[in-house]
Amino acid sequence: MIKHRARALAAGAGFVVFWSCGFIGARWGTQYTSAFDLLAWRFLVAGAIGVALLAVRRPRISRRDLVTQVWMAFLTQFVYLGLIFVGIDHGIPAGITALIGSLQPILIATLAGPLLGERVSRRQWIGLGLGLTGVGLVVADDLSAGHASPVLFLVPIAGLFGLVAGTCLDRQRKPSTSALDALAVQSLVSAVFFTALAASTHRLTVPDQPGFYGAVLWLVLLATGGGWGLYLVNLRLSGATRVSSLLYLVPPTTMVFAFLLFHETIGLAAVLGMLVCAAAVLLIRIREPVRCGDGGTPVAEPDRGTGLARVHRGAARSEQPDRAATPTRRRNSAHVLRDSRPAVRGAGQPAADE
Repeated sequence: MIKHRARALAAGAGFVVFWSCGFIGARWGTQYTSAFDLLAWRFLVAGAIGVALLAVRRPRISRRDLVTQVWMAFLTQFVYLGLIFVGIDHGIPAGITALIGSLQPILIATLAGPLLGERVSRRQWIGLGLGLTGVGLVVADDLSAGHASPVLFLVPIAGLFGLVAGTCLDRQRKPSTSALDALAVQSLVSAVFFTALAASTHRLTVPDQPGFYGAVLWLVLLATGGGWGLYLVNLRLSGATRVSSLLYLVPPTTMVFAFLLFHETIGLAAVLGMLVCAAAVLLIRIREPVRCGDGGTPVAEPDRGTGLARVHRGAARSEQPDRAATPTRRRNSAHVLRDSRPAVRGAGQPAADE
């Protein structure tokens, strides 16, 4: 169990860092070309790597899982990333797009109960609200600066619903495809989507600035390989509500990267918001049940009251009687056998007093 918790902690921390790199890469790359062109090049490179991985690994993917991965690519990459990058391309700061993306936990928590069967406790609801407050503090300066038209904010908000729908789809269908194979398939499908979109809108170009290709490599290695790969890993290690809660840490992390790479200052309100976000994630994820590596049900402690060990879903329920009760049960079994033998021998014979 300690090993699974350490794995979940490392996957969660890595997800926050690499997911934040996507917003930085979007800001970097859209300085040289349009959002569609940048995404087309990003997934052409990622898709080529995905083809190589699938050729080497040759995984057996069922038709049902393949359909799931195609829909995941459409919802979580084509819709979500496409609209997020369009928003950044039209002037929405990276911090605000990160803020909009961090609203996902509220939507996931609202949908997790009826759609996914994941119970959201009162403590987690408090954490979700606290995280939303922290995110608001982090990007308060950007919201008051008026960098873009208010109507434009509807674009990344619409993209957010694609990410929410894809998350619910994955947790509902529970594909057996490994995270690496799923990422390879989704990258290949997204390459087809974005290349077709960029070509049809006459946005597909071959930029000659070296910085553009640096941004593409940044997005492929850090955002796609690290961010989306660990997103799929976290979906299997934790429930949708808990993995979504990590998005609260993305806006402050994005601001740290922006400070280091673009020399943007961090105000006192942003620092306070970071601390509030950290407290919110801790509140949501405390006492989190540890799931098996394949995304099954949480591993539970043995039920001492009944003497039955509860094991992972898919395996037979093993009946292991308590050692203290074993001698008593043996005596009872012997007593039943001794008492039943005369009855068997005397079956059909009259009693002595008849």
